[in-house]
Amino acid sequence: MSVEETTVEPVVDHVAERANRLLKLENFKKAGVHPYPARFDKTIDLNVARELPENEAVQTAGRIVLFRQMGSITFVHIQDFSGRMQVIFKKDIMGDELYKLVTKNHDLGDYIGVDGTIFTTKTGEKSILVNKWTFLGKALLPPPGKFHGLKDREVLYRRRYLDLIANEDTRKRFALRSSLLRAIREFYWQEGFLEVETSTLMHNATGAAARPYHTHNNALDIDLVLRISHELPLKELVVGGFEKVFEMGKAFRNEGHDPSHLPEHTHLEHYAAFWSFEDNILFTERMVDYLFSAMKLPKVLPLKDRDGVTHDVDWSTPWPRVDYIELISRDSGLDVMSYTSADVLRKDIRGRGIEFEGMNSMGLTTLIDNLYKKVSRPKIIQPTILFNYPKILQPLARVNDGDSRLVDQFQLVVNGWEIVKAYSELVDPIDQRERFVEQSSAKSSGDEEAMDVDEEYLVAMEHGMPPISGWGMGVDRFMALLTGQDNLRDVVLFPLMRPE
Repeated sequence: MSVEETTVEPVVDHVAERANRLLKLENFKKAGVHPYPARFDKTIDLNVARELPENEAVQTAGRIVLFRQMGSITFVHIQDFSGRMQVIFKKDIMGDELYKLVTKNHDLGDYIGVDGTIFTTKTGEKSILVNKWTFLGKALLPPPGKFHGLKDREVLYRRRYLDLIANEDTRKRFALRSSLLRAIREFYWQEGFLEVETSTLMHNATGAAARPYHTHNNALDIDLVLRISHELPLKELVVGGFEKVFEMGKAFRNEGHDPSHLPEHTHLEHYAAFWSFEDNILFTERMVDYLFSAMKLPKVLPLKDRDGVTHDVDWSTPWPRVDYIELISRDSGLDVMSYTSADVLRKDIRGRGIEFEGMNSMGLTTLIDNLYKKVSRPKIIQPTILFNYPKILQPLARVNDGDSRLVDQFQLVVNGWEIVKAYSELVDPIDQRERFVEQSSAKSSGDEEAMDVDEEYLVAMEHGMPPISGWGMGVDRFMALLTGQDNLRDVVLFPLMRPE
């Protein structure tokens, strides 16, 4: 089993092991070797070096992941981000003194640089025959265990560096995430959008239905919240004349922490003047087509649902469109459009034998949303566009021209996860104020996810807005689906954890 294939185990400060490595560190110093040099001119990655022809000169570097001495020859495997390769030390090339220094004082986890030539061993393994060795860094603690499986997955999240050292799949997954972020930005620029940055600290928690984190600025002596959405500042930029803007950054929601929710997540939003939500449906399909092409991913990917059943999820566009209200009615037997009282709906939900956490304190809006999440959303496996949402669910969306009880909104749902939400924006400041007041009333009644009135945004609206459609994506969720992960912590380098 290679190091790349192992899972990691918790690091323990083995006193004897660390003391032994400190002695070896002193041996290098006594021999005049600097154990932590300033730099090394690494001219080639290991995956490229492996493809070079015989006798080609190379200068490269990496971490020692295997060390095997056989008399006057020592076989070492070094690893960099691109992969691993064998390097060979020979006593007759290095000389007795240096060969002994290297072989007696190196440990797994140390960094070295080598100058040498490419050759193939008798077993057919492409290797580097070392002519010159450079010490680049001493590891005082051992790397992840080679043959011991990890039972507690929390160690992977707490010490991601060990996960990256030990598991090639993890390194590839986060390299793909970097490629995804780059491809997203490239697509937006091709579509004529400008990337902007807005504030993380805000006066009000608006733009989404979520509980915020509260903080305080000492210099100004004011209470603030961490943003739960990028929405309102981006729409203010449209008021200022920016017709196509997008932002990718962190949003913070002080709510449930489970495989599909993180308190800190990477959020992507854009706003386009003169678009409707129908334009954004087509935009979403174009974007997904581009991203799959740019990252060279197959359109059909295996995914496990929440019950552990694997499905072949087909991302090919166009996607089917499903009426949100009809979907809930089919799955629960309740017509949510007929309710004006939270108490009546709550009673009828329970009358159907349906129960979910926190429903006693929920207002009508949150009850409808959680009913959908309970009875309908988990059943949606293939990419599906949901549309026709009740007005009460989205206080920032434009009312549908054909039915004033509905708003022009859609969501992309895949494998029971909401990936994209978009709608035609409400640009009428009078209507917006009325809806903010309704939300504020619900919040006063105990609905913690209802929005506050945002006077600053209302003033901006009164300066005039064109037709707008806004769009938001959970980047972490999309990344998890692309890589077949069922927990968002597996696509976030440093997820929030309780202190040990």
